[in-house]
Amino acid sequence: MKTARQLLAAKAKHDTISVTPTATVYQALQMMADANIGAILVMDGEKLVGIFSERDYARKVVLMGKTSAGTPVSDIMTHKLLCVPPSATTDECMGLMTEKRIRHLPVLDGDKVLGVLSIGDLVHEKMADQEFTIEQLEHYIYR
Repeated sequence: MKTARQLLAAKAKHDTISVTPTATVYQALQMMADANIGAILVMDGEKLVGIFSERDYARKVVLMGKTSAGTPVSDIMTHKLLCVPPSATTDECMGLMTEKRIRHLPVLDGDKVLGVLSIGDLVHEKMADQEFTIEQLEHYIYR
């Protein structure tokens, strides 16, 4: 079973995209659209201070009558972060994300951000693992 570190290393696009807490919601949304991602880390220098997602936008901007251009990310980002160490397994990450109903999981080595795993990353890995198991079983049966 792969670890969070291995999953991050295997991702085609490994760059971690972030905004500052003072960036506007509009700026964050533009960066997310450009990168085709559903969440962006909020960093104060090298320190991870939050995460901003499409869900935050829908629930805390649109439904609250705020404007994207006039609202700083810090006002609506998710402050209480769930993170995993690079040694966390695929199953541990998937279990945490399922239990807490989150779609993006930062990977931290101490205070250093290594990257973000999405639920899609984990599902893709799980499917590849199951495909491998099926191939091995078929090979065993037909030998």
